[in-house]
Amino acid sequence: MRFLRRGNAQKSESDSAETTVDVDGSGESHAPKGYTPAKGRPTPKRVEAEGKRRGPVAPPPTTTREAIRRNRELKKQNPATKEDKEARRAAARERREKMMAGDERYLLPRDRGPVKQYVRDLIDSRRNILGLFMPLAVLVFLSLLVPVVAIQQYATLVTTIFLLGMLVEGFINGRRVAKAARERFPNETIRGASLGWYAFVRASQLRRLRVPKPRLKAGDPIP
Repeated sequence: MRFLRRGNAQKSESDSAETTVDVDGSGESHAPKGYTPAKGRPTPKRVEAEGKRRGPVAPPPTTTREAIRRNRELKKQNPATKEDKEARRAAARERREKMMAGDERYLLPRDRGPVKQYVRDLIDSRRNILGLFMPLAVLVFLSLLVPVVAIQQYATLVTTIFLLGMLVEGFINGRRVAKAARERFPNETIRGASLGWYAFVRASQLRRLRVPKPRLKAGDPIP
């Protein structure tokens, strides 16, 4: 019992030393070293503090009309948004124009380099059966809509003949292009299959849809 009383006395003394602050007439406080007075309220969390600074969060829109109205209000509050969109569109148009013109800085990685430019010139300077691939696909689709068996059979026959001719021409073009590129660029590492496929894809596109645009017309000499 004596031990318990002594422990309680020590505890009460320590509590009084921690919580008691004496102030004399001079206005100076006599507090233990390292004493920090309590604020009287818990420290707010970071999320709560940011929420108070930003204000209450608006509930999500419940209807499409309300969402449209909020977007209009945000656009009015941020007038620079429209200018940013116009600037991005102008930059995109400029990149597109330079890519179509063949500027190396704006071309896709698959189209960069003098070898690829030479292959494009080889394909663009000739007329290819592969150029009829897309019109032929449209023709086949239209023939399927006609409820006449004879027309569908003829369309299938014509399509098969053209497809065989395209495959043969694509194989011949691939070998021709790879051989010409090796002779033109002897110091370059040229893979025949990769270059042949590049020529095949280029030749199967319509001239107006080729990216970048052809520099040469059909029959023009290769520079």
